[in-house]
Amino acid sequence: MNTPKQRVTVLGSTGSVGVSTLDVIARHPERFEVFALSAATKVDEMLAQCAQFSPRFAVMASAPHAELLAEKLEQSGLKTRVLMGPDAIENIAAHEDVDAVMAAIVGAAGLGPCLAAARAGKRLLLANKEALVVGGELFMRTVREGGATLLPIDSEHSAIFQSLPEDPSTWARRIDKIILTASGGPFLTRSPGSLGAVTPEQACAHPNWVMGRKISVDSATMMNKALEVIEARHLFGVSPEQIEVVIHPQSVVHSMVQFTDASVIAQLGTPDMRVPIAVGLAWPERIESGAARLDFRQMASLTFDAPDAALFPGLGLAWHALRAAPGTTAVLNAANEVAVEAFLDRRLRFDRIHAVNMETLETVAPSKPASLADLLALDASARAAANAAALRFAA
Repeated sequence: MNTPKQRVTVLGSTGSVGVSTLDVIARHPERFEVFALSAATKVDEMLAQCAQFSPRFAVMASAPHAELLAEKLEQSGLKTRVLMGPDAIENIAAHEDVDAVMAAIVGAAGLGPCLAAARAGKRLLLANKEALVVGGELFMRTVREGGATLLPIDSEHSAIFQSLPEDPSTWARRIDKIILTASGGPFLTRSPGSLGAVTPEQACAHPNWVMGRKISVDSATMMNKALEVIEARHLFGVSPEQIEVVIHPQSVVHSMVQFTDASVIAQLGTPDMRVPIAVGLAWPERIESGAARLDFRQMASLTFDAPDAALFPGLGLAWHALRAAPGTTAVLNAANEVAVEAFLDRRLRFDRIHAVNMETLETVAPSKPASLADLLALDASARAAANAAALRFAA
């Protein structure tokens, strides 16, 4: 008896995680088929993906890009139907014919589709940090109530997930500590005083991982790790005090779990996002990912160190936000998105990203968000405050 193919929607298909997801899917045509794709502005890349995978739907974020894609698809004789806008993205995430959703849209824009997939009870492969950082308990409650299967795709959270027992009901009594590893990014050996001269090109040149521009900057400031601390708290039900971050420049150990008996289980692998993607697509089975195998004979050393608070001041904001009023993590996320965008646009110095985040946290006093509308309103307020702060700290 043949097992039906798993029909997959890939949100953010032209980004680095989306491209890696399609690479894994292409390696297993007997297991997976692409149901729908979404992208923001990359029409030619989406056209090529439609030609290769023949999805039923392709969604672009805006009307001009959707119209251009529809025109090119028609000229190519391709039958993929083009849709446009946030509602269409949510629809392809929750569609009754979809089995799994790769949520790889960067930023708070990915929260709505993630909630839609969770409500519809999908197998949700979560590569969008903001669903948990912004959505928090509201998102986790939606996952539970919708009966969705939530599988983390960030390399660190996938590593933790793989290191834990399959039964989540046992986690609370077994976990002593979660240890997130961080590469330290491209400026690990820089002095804090030298960071004012950092350019966007330098910040985006990660030594180990191939990532989009925003997450590359977050890695350079270690705000990505702050957001991952917040994610881990929600994903694994631990307290902020049970989460630790260590610098591991080689990016071979992707994270670790220390158990109550003092033993530690770690997940290791080459720094390639196709590994956690393959885990999410096939779990609890294992499939070939395309990543290179580790050769332990070629490893000179694996090192671990404490983060330098002066070099990475943003990291501590994770614990600050988790201990503060509900909604504070959403404010932090919005502020950081605004600050990073200003830096990439050369309107803000690299070493002032943290200042914008701090001032926004001090300015915006959140009330407990009870709905997506509340979260979006809080996000908008935080962005307004962060934009004002970015102007004051302008380069």
